Order: sequence, then C-alpha cells, then structure tokens
Amino acid sequence: MLRTTNYELKTLNSRGFTLIEIIILIVMAGILLPAIIVPFATGIKGSGKPEMVTTAMYLAHQKMEEFMKFNYSNAALNPTGLTAYVNSGIPTYQWQWEIIYVDNNFNTSGSDVGYKRILVRVKDPENDAYEIYSVVTNFP
Repeated sequence: MLRTTNYELKTLNSRGFTLIEIIILIVMAGILLPAIIVPFATGIKGSGKPEMVTTAMYLAHQKMEEFMKFNYSNAALNPTGLTAYVNSGIPTYQWQWEIIYVDNNFNTSGSDVGYKRILVRVKDPENDAYEIYSVVTNFP
C-alpha cells in the first residue's frame, strides 16, 4: 500500500494564495488604479462643458437677434459702452453688450459713418466668455 505523509497531502491540495502574493497584488493595484482612475475622473468632470458652451452661444444669439430686429436708426441701436454683466434669464449665465460706431474696415470710429458694430458676450458658470459680433449698416 502506498503511504503519503501529511506534508505531501498539504502541497498537493493547496489551492489558495500566499500572504506575499496578496500583498504584491494590493501594492500593484495601489499603483495602477490611480493611473486608470485619474483620466477617467477628469473626463467625467469636463463632460458638462459642451452643454455650457451650447447654452452660452444660444443666449448670445438670442440677445443678438433682439438687437438685429431694429433698423440702423432705431434708438435701441444707439451707441452704448460695454455694459456690466447682467443676469441672462438662465441662472449662472450672464451677458453684456456694446454698440459702437465703426468705419468700413471695422475700426472704431468717433462719428457715424454708416456702420455700427454690436458685441454680445456671455459668461458661463465657469466664467468662460463667448462673444459674437454683428455689424448693421445705414445703407440699403
């Protein structure tokens, strides 16, 4: 009859991990997980930015349309210095505008030569500003 010792049975039936193997696994996970998680978390954090840009540009175009419905001589388009930021109607978004005389090269002009430049600027919740410009003329 074949006789085995207690030691031989232990080595043949061992299926677990040693303490050293578990410690090495924990150390490797501690090194690798942050390298994987940091870019993922950064990507998630910035995922709302396209929506903020779209909302800000929508508001800028909305305000510009309000100005563009008037003709050149309407009092709503009188030259106005850059206004202070005011609430745009959507919380955390603010806008400001400016209407100035410009010449035919779009350089600032001190007098009316038939062109007015309209600037609308909108700030998003992260204080990034988006600008759109338009020019109205006094010519048919």
